Amino acid sequence: MPKMKTKRAAAKRFKLTATGKLKRMKAYKSHILTKKTAKRKRNLRQSTITDATNAPVMKKILPYL
Repeated sequence: MPKMKTKRAAAKRFKLTATGKLKRMKAYKSHILTKKTAKRKRNLRQSTITDATNAPVMKKILPYL
């Protein structure tokens, strides 16, 4: 059986933690930043764990991550 291809767009957006969870960056930090508060922008800088409902699908398209 041939090797599975990794979805490159997803590979650039997700990293695997030591416990096997998927880490991602938060959305809404790219433009229209003037109306967002400093606290909100500061919190958007931090990474977070992918939701458990989405994790199985993400791991399927990232077979070697």
